[in-house]
Amino acid sequence: MKTVLFLHGFASAGSSGNALHLRNALYPLGYRVEAPDLPVSPLAAMDMLRSLVAELQPVLIVATSMGALYAEQLHGIPRILVNPSLDMARSLTFGGMGRREFRNKRADGAKDFKVDKQMIDEFRQVQQHTLKGITPREKELVWGLFGEHDKLVNFQKPFLKAYGKDHFRLFDGEHYLNDAVLHHHVMPLVLELLQ
Repeated sequence: MKTVLFLHGFASAGSSGNALHLRNALYPLGYRVEAPDLPVSPLAAMDMLRSLVAELQPVLIVATSMGALYAEQLHGIPRILVNPSLDMARSLTFGGMGRREFRNKRADGAKDFKVDKQMIDEFRQVQQHTLKGITPREKELVWGLFGEHDKLVNFQKPFLKAYGKDHFRLFDGEHYLNDAVLHHHVMPLVLELLQ
């Protein structure tokens, strides 16, 4: 069975409704959806993802927000980046530090985590590689989906500059996905790329 990798956003988990929606839609078509809980540490998350990609050899990565920041750097694999949050360090610096609760149930049972200077510094290290090494082949592998009403992050211009407009799409929605956006915008592209 071929694997699709789903990468969740900040303060979320692999148990999110988005991951469940993908699993339910793709399993009957012969695809398993792997949706790991990403480590809170950005450096640990990137290490884990590189190992996971080498092990699972996914045919597609679907990623939202922070997960899309990570996925953008996983070259060589078709990727759908939904509302990619390409500057988490800045967002968290101005969004406040301190304890945050996870929005979805984590496999390890963790309920909350701490945003601190170390986390922000690690995001800065990860972000040094964002939008780098983009070859013509990479431009063909990456799609950017952006909510027209996303008030949390907006990286449309950097995406367009790096990847061009051929795989750039706007949808009527905000930062967080809902069933309508998944059904009408994300899933059709997923199915198109898996054909």
